[in-house]
Amino acid sequence: MEFIYSLINMMAEMAPYLLFGFLVAGILYAFVPGKFYRNHLSRPGAWAVIKAALIGVPLPLCSCGVLPTAVSLRRNGASRGASTSFLIATPQTGIDSIAATYSLLGPAFAVIRPVAALVTAFFGGMLVNREDKACNNSCEMEVDTIDAPASDSFIGKIRDALRYGFVDMIQNIGKWLIIGLVIAAAITVFVPDGFFTFFADYPLLSMIAVVIVAVPMYVCSTGSIPIALSLMLKGLSPGAAFVLLMAGPAANFASIIIVSKSLGKKAAAIYLGTIVVGAIAIGMCIDYLMPRDWFTMPMVASHANCHLQVGLFPGICSVLLVVLLINALIRKYTPNKSEKMENEKTIIVKGMTCGHCKAMVEKNLAKLPGVESVTVDLASGQTKIQGKADAAAIKEVIEDLGFSIG
Repeated sequence: MEFIYSLINMMAEMAPYLLFGFLVAGILYAFVPGKFYRNHLSRPGAWAVIKAALIGVPLPLCSCGVLPTAVSLRRNGASRGASTSFLIATPQTGIDSIAATYSLLGPAFAVIRPVAALVTAFFGGMLVNREDKACNNSCEMEVDTIDAPASDSFIGKIRDALRYGFVDMIQNIGKWLIIGLVIAAAITVFVPDGFFTFFADYPLLSMIAVVIVAVPMYVCSTGSIPIALSLMLKGLSPGAAFVLLMAGPAANFASIIIVSKSLGKKAAAIYLGTIVVGAIAIGMCIDYLMPRDWFTMPMVASHANCHLQVGLFPGICSVLLVVLLINALIRKYTPNKSEKMENEKTIIVKGMTCGHCKAMVEKNLAKLPGVESVTVDLASGQTKIQGKADAAAIKEVIEDLGFSIG
């Protein structure tokens, strides 16, 4: 029962902040037009790198969701530096994860996390710009970022915001949030107290160990929070836990492969190196230069997980979050039952992992001459293209977005 109690307590701590974050994410999506991001990212130079980082930090895009957006921006004129800056900053944070970080880890982590994302994104983008000798801003295609539906009325925009925040966003990170909570509860219950005290005198060693684990693993910025908390409760230093928060969401194998393909091997090396070195450097600052009291209060408050400690409002929020998670995951993994139509091609697109990937494939394929409609089933990768479209053109679009045809 301790495992169940720990899981429920963590969910209750995070639920109010997560729901607020999802709401803000939906409002950003529905009320801030996609051309705003296009106009400010598709510029060469340092200022574009800074703006890319500033725009990316609050955006609630997970690692897989940001990849096709950044690839599309690059294809349509964004400098490699701005694209890299956007790629580094965006998956590390987001409105939802900042709120959840505050709820479980306290204000110090909630402030340091977006600041670290900004700093590392700027340095990474500038290093890539330095390597970029021939920035091409003359692409003729329209940028394919994630525009909200064109609702004319205020009520329509509110509806779009609620659907995106509480359905699409939860589809994107719901699985990883659940995995993160389950791992965190298991660590809290089954790993002995003080297990990581061996690393107390070797913070750099513990951070390197965390990097080795975090890079091949994918965990979203929100899902990494309860894992970091549980590891801290077992003796891991706050600096090492921060390395997990920073490296886990941004530096996974899928991201590195796509960055290498779309921006080049040097850019991919800079991308990975900036995240790893930046995470360890900031982690060392946390452990050696900042008061430990800033990072211990949330742990003390959350340590007692052997009994249920859920208030009325957090309990209501938790129930609502569970209902939304179930609804979103059912929608995500229920195959599309639409009937086969005339002139319809069916292909399998590999590499899609979230609603943003699905939207990018549908939107880009729909622009091809002769295509009338595109329907993508995210769970299976099955993509139905209605109309007379050239197979080579379809393949080119899919591969340019960083995916492949099975």
